[in-house]
Amino acid sequence: MNSILILSTGGTFNKVYNRKTGRLDIDPSFKAFQTIQESWLSNFNFDSIIHKDSLEFTDKDRETLKSYLQATSFKKIAVVHGTDTIDKSAKFIADANLEKQIVFTGAMVPFSINPLEATANLASAIGFLYGSSSNSVSIAINGRVNSFDKVVKNREAGYFELYSN
Repeated sequence: MNSILILSTGGTFNKVYNRKTGRLDIDPSFKAFQTIQESWLSNFNFDSIIHKDSLEFTDKDRETLKSYLQATSFKKIAVVHGTDTIDKSAKFIADANLEKQIVFTGAMVPFSINPLEATANLASAIGFLYGSSSNSVSIAINGRVNSFDKVVKNREAGYFELYSN
């Protein structure tokens, strides 16, 4: 797994219950990723930037993400991102033409509450990165991996679906 970078930007995937405030806060400590790594008996390359819910993401945050992705030597990257604006950030990165294979993923339920969805989405992203060699920006969510411009969050139904135009 050393050829893939998992980059966390925050989002629901990484939220944990804060006993003092009663809120779900972003955990920048990689606890979820460390648990997955131990279960899979694998070694991952991790890094973490921004640490926000995606509803709080700004264009400045997307610039920070772009700069990081440009600077890293990794060519295959899974970006863990909040699902509310995952499509907006994926488009921003795709427009930068970084000559890398980048798959955005996230979860609608925190790993700390129910790890199934988060783990499945991350596994889909990693599997796609290993199975494909073309430079692209994709989104891995709800058991599917598709080009960033083909995925839309159906807020009324509470899941992602393919965009039909």
